Amino acid sequence: MRALGLILAAAILAMPALAQDAEKSWYPSKYGAEDTKGAMNNLSLEATVNAAKLVKTGKTYALGVVTGPTTPAYPPRSYSATVLQTNDGQGGSMGANKVTAHDDIIHSWVGIGTQIDGFAHLGIDHHYYNGVKGSDFYSPAGVTKFGTETILPTATRGILLDMTKQFGKAVVDPGTAFNRAEIEAAAEAAGVTIGKGDVVLFHTGWMSKSGSDPQGYIAQQPGLGVEGAKYLASLDVVMVGADTAALEAIPFEDPTKPFIVHQTLLAKHGVHILESINTAELAKDGATEFLFVLGQPRFKGAVQMVINPVAIR
Repeated sequence: MRALGLILAAAILAMPALAQDAEKSWYPSKYGAEDTKGAMNNLSLEATVNAAKLVKTGKTYALGVVTGPTTPAYPPRSYSATVLQTNDGQGGSMGANKVTAHDDIIHSWVGIGTQIDGFAHLGIDHHYYNGVKGSDFYSPAGVTKFGTETILPTATRGILLDMTKQFGKAVVDPGTAFNRAEIEAAAEAAGVTIGKGDVVLFHTGWMSKSGSDPQGYIAQQPGLGVEGAKYLASLDVVMVGADTAALEAIPFEDPTKPFIVHQTLLAKHGVHILESINTAELAKDGATEFLFVLGQPRFKGAVQMVINPVAIR
């Protein structure tokens, strides 16, 4: 009995270390210790060709919202533009053919409106995708690793899961988390099977609040739960997005673990996050799968980026 007691005591003493080791087990990545692409390794020529076969009508959908001064954004993020007249600045022309023009300067955070999160955006205790330390790539002039300019051009199958149908509400309640059971049920209702290389988008109806209550749109929202994030990552999807500003449910499932879905997808599994995706028209048309196309602006060293993905049916 004394020996058993000693063994149990040793096990208890070892528990913090074991827990710490378990926390570190998320890296190196299954794609290799030096990998920087994450789940985008699951893109393939075959997947692109098959996704292109989904185009039957040629109808296109702009999945990005218009970004402007009133776009809901997490403080202190903001947007402004300055338009300049070229030449003498007074409306003069150039040459015998009287050329006139305008130029513009955008003063904006790039984490505003419809956006993609890169792997340098959010990590776990100063470690980011594949366990890379933030101090190894951070620079105020732009990150030297994981910049969004390195995200691969994407043309693959997109899937829309309509959670308003799943929960029977035109706008899903804030704080509502959807996990594996709800995702599987929504996929079955949509008649789709989520697979390798897919982009999964959720329609919750929440974006309808962005105009009337921009602060409320940001402060709380329905969204993906941590178990659901792990499930989608296990299916080898490349991106997950929603018509909400944070993708994950707020209030958080566990108030002591903010943005754990971001940590799960970005840091642990290398899955890019898409936020404030305009899914309304896709949902209205009953679209469940489509060709998803994204070529993000390639601003060097950015950790996130304003985007306008396109869905084609």
